[in-house]
Amino acid sequence: MLLLCAGVFSLCAAMGFAAGPDRELVVAKSLDSPVLTTRSPGAEGNKYGFEGGSVLKVNGAYHLFTSEMVADPEWVKMKLGHWVSPDAIHWTRRGTVFESSGNFTGEDPRASLWAPMPVFNTKDNRWELFYVAYRCAPDTPKQWLNNTDGQIWRAVSKAKGMNGIDGPYEDVGVILKPGSDSDSWEGLQGTDSFYPYQVGDVWYGFYGSAHTEALPISSWQVGLAKAPSLAGPWKRCSELNPLKIEGKFIENPIVTRLKDGTYLAVYDTDVKDAIGYTFSIDGVHWSAGQHLIVQKDSGLWASDIRTPLGLVPEGNNSFTLLYTAFEKGSGTPVAGSSIPASTAAVGMVKVLLQPVAQAGTKAGKQDR
Repeated sequence: MLLLCAGVFSLCAAMGFAAGPDRELVVAKSLDSPVLTTRSPGAEGNKYGFEGGSVLKVNGAYHLFTSEMVADPEWVKMKLGHWVSPDAIHWTRRGTVFESSGNFTGEDPRASLWAPMPVFNTKDNRWELFYVAYRCAPDTPKQWLNNTDGQIWRAVSKAKGMNGIDGPYEDVGVILKPGSDSDSWEGLQGTDSFYPYQVGDVWYGFYGSAHTEALPISSWQVGLAKAPSLAGPWKRCSELNPLKIEGKFIENPIVTRLKDGTYLAVYDTDVKDAIGYTFSIDGVHWSAGQHLIVQKDSGLWASDIRTPLGLVPEGNNSFTLLYTAFEKGSGTPVAGSSIPASTAAVGMVKVLLQPVAQAGTKAGKQDR
């Protein structure tokens, strides 16, 4: 498998299959406030808010699967929530998909659950859900132990068809975890995210990790794994990894296939007030990261933009983009970075994909 990945890499690199920055995302419309907070109806009992996950549109309705930081210990006691909306602005909570134990001794591999990613398996006519499970323990002065030994779980909906997105979902096993086949860039955090997407007859998956065994954390990076089906077996493409999209920080890439066949992934970046994105012609080799500022001027309701939840195609090269962010509050140092001491909410912008020159002309014309 490594030789195959390496061979594909050499051929595609020679042919220039990593798309260059000839197109840009620009904000066409933004909102001055979040669309989902701990104060929203249905969010009762959610102490710290929302972080990560994904949004997609099924039969005209928006479906949000997100990590809910419901109680103490923060970032440990979690629910994976499912929300629906007719317009991506007004949300109704549909239910809890899974709930973590909240164990804070390092003993439970499902102490904390994160990053739910639903993907439709056309072959089986069934929705599948991929998410991360961690062990958790109190941090030390030298190590970040809040989320460690991340493993990727696969669950399947018990109901077939597109309407089966409502579940219920049943766990079928772990498809990727730290082990003897882990690469040197992967650290104590284990696998911190996973998003599968199809390329021809095979599946690729973005996954991430960080060296949380030493503070300050040096970097968060992502790589690719490959499998013949969503069920696996998933093998790391070690000759490609880590991908050279960002130099220091990238998390939670989510992939969209454009009408022209190009792949576009959005991800969490450390660029202020922005999300990151990258292009690929072949789905394997990805361009250097670009950045989209999603909040500025009077619309700055968040102190820290966190994680994009994917691009929802709306036609004519337009997309709905939701993202999680910390609402304005004072900062406290966590895991070597400044994480605001406030609840996290979900924001929304409408974005356009345009040629670079055209984007430069229209970027300043945001409709609020």
